[in-house]
Amino acid sequence: MKYKDHYHDEYIYDFSKKIGSVMPDFDQESMAGDYVNNIQAFFHMLGPELAESKGMFHYGWWLWPIGRYVERCGNENWSLSLSFLKELTKRFTGEFAIRPLLREHPREVMDELINWTFDENVHIRRLASEGVRIRLPWSQKLYVALDEFERYIRILTNLKDDPDKFVQKSVGNNLNDLYKDDPEKADFIISQWESSGQSKAQSWIIKHGRRNQK
Repeated sequence: MKYKDHYHDEYIYDFSKKIGSVMPDFDQESMAGDYVNNIQAFFHMLGPELAESKGMFHYGWWLWPIGRYVERCGNENWSLSLSFLKELTKRFTGEFAIRPLLREHPREVMDELINWTFDENVHIRRLASEGVRIRLPWSQKLYVALDEFERYIRILTNLKDDPDKFVQKSVGNNLNDLYKDDPEKADFIISQWESSGQSKAQSWIIKHGRRNQK
């Protein structure tokens, strides 16, 4: 099913009802109002977490407008937005919405993403990596990886032995992106990893990261 098949008049009506259930005064003609109040209400309508690493776009598609709202307005309260995205990503992707936060508050957000690399939830760990990709598909380039390279290294290094392929693929894609903009930095990260041993997960990540290298 294509995305355009999801978003139709019936969807809009059902979505406005869901918002109305947590915000009785919600204006169904627009999404105006106080950002903090809106986000606090959205916390209550997220629904159950995904049970597995897959299914993000299959089960969580209806949350896309909320992610877009945070992407556009999230810097009105970046710390609240970051907390919200930590919950959103357990149901739907937060990789696009987190990038404006990283542009405006790179050090603070990356410090929190470093903490996320240790989270037991696979979607949170994956977002810690996916959000900082230089060349995330369907998104503008983001060079926080180069500007805050030490923090970037810590994020990827903390995830280099992650047992879940969902996370491994994201870390490998980060390296692949980095090779296109600064191959010396990509080689530097890999050399650091290899100097301290190599796991099966790390080997796969490196191979995936170097897939376009001759």
